[in-house]
Amino acid sequence: MPLSPTELAKLLELLAQTQNHELNCEQCLALVAEFAESQLAGQSVAANLQAVQQHLAVCGECREEYEALREALISMRENGPDE
Repeated sequence: MPLSPTELAKLLELLAQTQNHELNCEQCLALVAEFAESQLAGQSVAANLQAVQQHLAVCGECREEYEALREALISMRENGPDE
């Protein structure tokens, strides 16, 4: 089945984002909490976390984990940790 123009454009976009050294999912998830905290604090992404940001851009499964963690952190900040 051939790719649609939209699918092809997305594939090319993902390929353009590849790096010489990339994290695997296990490495990414080990750092994702630190990444989420720095994002929510409005801090710039530290050099060691740029690989996490890049991995999240191309990995849907890790991105879902990050988004769930981010929502939990936001909820904790808004409601306190006991709720």
